Amino acid sequence: MMESAFITVLIAMLGGAIRVSTPFMFVALGECLTEKSGRINLGLEGNLVLGAMVAYAISFHTGNPWIGVLAAGGSGLILGALHGYICKLPKVNDIAVGIAIMSFGTGVAFFFGKPYIQPSAPRLDAIHLGDWTGNPALAQALQVNPLFFVGIILAVAMSWAFANTRWGLIVRMTGDSAASAKAMGVSVDWVRFLATAAGGFLAGVGGAFLSLYYPGSWNQGLSSGQGLMAVALVIFARWDPIRCIWAALLFGAAGAIGPSLQSVGISQGYYFFNAAPYILTLFIMIASARSKGAAREVPGELSITK
Repeated sequence: MMESAFITVLIAMLGGAIRVSTPFMFVALGECLTEKSGRINLGLEGNLVLGAMVAYAISFHTGNPWIGVLAAGGSGLILGALHGYICKLPKVNDIAVGIAIMSFGTGVAFFFGKPYIQPSAPRLDAIHLGDWTGNPALAQALQVNPLFFVGIILAVAMSWAFANTRWGLIVRMTGDSAASAKAMGVSVDWVRFLATAAGGFLAGVGGAFLSLYYPGSWNQGLSSGQGLMAVALVIFARWDPIRCIWAALLFGAAGAIGPSLQSVGISQGYYFFNAAPYILTLFIMIASARSKGAAREVPGELSITK
């Protein structure tokens, strides 16, 4: 009996890790790209929430959730571009601007999203990878949204581009030393603007996953701070896109602990286990502050290094 319950919890955590990690993955990749260029964007929580609302609204009106995903990315792109433009102005602090953008994005989403709290919009479909197993629980756990695979492909492509392309070299050089980039004739402001806008696009797509797949609805408490936790995730991954995937899966598994235990009838301490991602974030920030590895790999132009 205990062994069966243990297996059930593991299967539930596997499925939960895949589902919960996907928005973390997109926001983390967006923040990784932004920070590689030498800028911090704490406003991605606003991109995530606004993307969720826009995706749900567009899916409701068009009947096509994938158009909603693209629209969510577009809304994130606009907020990212706004952040990038403001930050290139003289004597502007990117952390303060990020907090303002986060408040602006969530405020706009809450204001325009009120009519979409009750209506039901078409949702994204899943790929059924576990039907061949004959195990209903495992088949349910292995229902994977295509965006999960898109995130993995993006991470691999970003990692390869940073190491092997001129574009990747320019982004890394801009993030490590603005003076060196300028000496090579690179427009630091333009590179950071593009990186911040692209990072905002990815965060918006992550928001679309929340409203159109899991949990699959729009409400004002949808994000629960995932955009901010993704910043800690990037530090934990040491600004490496591939490690961002593993870190996102770790956060996803932590977020799935509570529901997984509840699936086998363990409800005592449910709210404590639901707090696992936040506790993990706290420990990661403490550990990263003392990590020599993180100190070596952090882009030199980030505000946290100055």
